[in-house]
Amino acid sequence: MYIHRSLGDSILKASGSFPVIMLTGPRQVGKTTLLREIDKKRNYVTLDNLDDRSLAKSDPAGFLQRYTSPLLIDEVQYAPELFSYIKIVADKEKQPGMFWLTGSQQFELMKNVTESMAGRVAIFNLLGLSLAEELGQPESLPFVPKLDYVEQKSKTAPKFTMPQIYHKIWRGSYPFIVTDQDDKNRDQFYQSYISTYIQRDIRDFMQISEQDVFLRFMQIAAARTGQIINYADFARDVGVTIPTIKSWITALRASGIVYILQPYFNNRIKRLVKTPKFYFLDTGLCSYLSGWPNPDVLERGAMSGAILETYVLSEIIKSYYNNAKQPRLFYYRDKDQSEIDLLIESGEYIYPVEVKKTATPSRLPTKSIAKLQKSDLSVGDAGVICLREDFIPLSRGITAIPVGYI
Repeated sequence: MYIHRSLGDSILKASGSFPVIMLTGPRQVGKTTLLREIDKKRNYVTLDNLDDRSLAKSDPAGFLQRYTSPLLIDEVQYAPELFSYIKIVADKEKQPGMFWLTGSQQFELMKNVTESMAGRVAIFNLLGLSLAEELGQPESLPFVPKLDYVEQKSKTAPKFTMPQIYHKIWRGSYPFIVTDQDDKNRDQFYQSYISTYIQRDIRDFMQISEQDVFLRFMQIAAARTGQIINYADFARDVGVTIPTIKSWITALRASGIVYILQPYFNNRIKRLVKTPKFYFLDTGLCSYLSGWPNPDVLERGAMSGAILETYVLSEIIKSYYNNAKQPRLFYYRDKDQSEIDLLIESGEYIYPVEVKKTATPSRLPTKSIAKLQKSDLSVGDAGVICLREDFIPLSRGITAIPVGYI
């Protein structure tokens, strides 16, 4: 069953102007399905096929003679030799929409694309299904905690109970999982996903021979989603060096498994923490790796707050990606331990966002938000994303926003 993806219209529009479209994202999020759905007549080839991959690498010109445009090339990262020849064909023909490319990881992919085809390629990112896509809701705007956004969302967003939210968190957002009846294939899917990811992306591209150790690293990383990265603690717990941990986190980021949230820094605010945090981009994968057997145990467990924050961040990122935009997201923390979960920078304003596992958030602004509002920064409306079923203004410029409104 195909679920409409919000990004499709933006891709078609860009394909009318650019000769090359590049769609990146983790494995199994539906990149190929999306592209083949919005253009059913386009020629298709996947470099998962070893014969086609060999031809693309050894004779890229011959490959492009065999497979003519308009062409969709799947898993193009396996043959970076193609990029220069795609550029030559695009410059010669000067036709929009000639090549659509997908890639499941970005170790060298984006560097090759931007260097080879600057000005000729439109790049898009795709993650798992957003809540809005899953529910078949009208196209939604990138999330900001402004009252007009919240009021508009309230007209279409359904109400969710806490068990329903944690079921979606535990289940995850990969299309196969979302359409799986009664979650009967969930564990098998994630087990196979991890095995394939480690074998194809990690072993082949990062040359990591200790696959069992890398799996243990992923499990430890999943249990620390939403935390400030402490490389020394990671290295001690996994049993490898700090440089190894840094390279492995880079690998997770490059393949779309985790998102690195940078701290907000401004010369007008002193004593800010400068170490990034990291979050898994799919809470189902995170829950599976960290060993939570069902949604109820997850909700009652030690990770319940962190996994809710992870889910909220992931949905916010999707709201931008699905509108063909790159979000400017940060977190705030100073040396006095004042912290704000998320700052969204949009235009001239920064919008504070807190995530609370409660249905009755306090009407008083947190000390951190109050401190930020008193600074000389341009601070917009703030939001407390929580488990309420309806939105409610908490105080001037701060609104309690249900999770389902993102």
